[in-house]
Amino acid sequence: MPDVEILMTGAYPEWDMVDLEAKYRVHRLWEAEDRQELIARVGKDIRAIATRGELGASAELMKQLPKLEIVSCYGVGTDAIDLAYARANGIRVTNTPDVLTEDVADIAIGLLLATARQIPQADVFVRAGQWGNVAMPLVTRVAGKKVGLAGMGRIGKAIAKRAAAFGCDISYFARNEHTDVDYAYQPDLVALADWADFLIVIVPGGQATMKIINAEVLKALGPNGMLINVSRGTTVDEEALIAALQDGTIQAAGLDVFLNEPKIDARFLTLQNVVLQPHHGSGTVETRKAMGQLVRDNLAAHFAGAALPTPVV
Repeated sequence: MPDVEILMTGAYPEWDMVDLEAKYRVHRLWEAEDRQELIARVGKDIRAIATRGELGASAELMKQLPKLEIVSCYGVGTDAIDLAYARANGIRVTNTPDVLTEDVADIAIGLLLATARQIPQADVFVRAGQWGNVAMPLVTRVAGKKVGLAGMGRIGKAIAKRAAAFGCDISYFARNEHTDVDYAYQPDLVALADWADFLIVIVPGGQATMKIINAEVLKALGPNGMLINVSRGTTVDEEALIAALQDGTIQAAGLDVFLNEPKIDARFLTLQNVVLQPHHGSGTVETRKAMGQLVRDNLAAHFAGAALPTPVV
């Protein structure tokens, strides 16, 4: 039996599970009837946590694992991992950047097209037999419009590249201006929303961006504006967004992320001007295989005493 014991907070695809269980002694926290009992029983021997971005690793969990050396995250976002605790206690943290950039950028543009052109509604229209009986409502053009990006990291740049191919005018908000892009920098998010036809959110999660898309931003976006969120559910004030969708403060939204996933606010299900995705931006076979491989590569490098491929801490 493998010597190194790891704690997994949630399931990975089967191709990753098979490899991990061949190399490590894996404890499946999500399957435990009594999670605290499992941690109490095996916690003293756990040397690694394999987690997912939305599950993370809290300080409370890590404190119960005295031999913990590394947290390897399946995903880019580490806002659910207590990085301060990990750093203070010499625990390495890794994630899976770059490999999901293109797919998340694709879904951002896909959501933009689906929302503006009402593709889901058109599908329902045809299936319901309405075509030929009533006219499909006219929709909104994407090409040549003004796209505001809240965030200009790896994924933001990939989204901007795609939007540029549609002939869109692009401006962005970020903590600092990026000298490696030619797009216009706007340090005021409200001003960016006021300028934009479409506002795409791709800032990191965490306290610094909590509810950064608030009622003021949505009001500035306006009754013809549309919001696309492929970042984290925490970056949008959901109460303000639902109110804005209900009362016409904004025209529509396309959302891949939510608070309290997967048990999202039921009011979203009643709205016809929102396109909903199950946090599936990176959900392609190609990307998920690459993500899992990077998690496993980070674990293998750590236990071999080699440099980590993608360290965060």
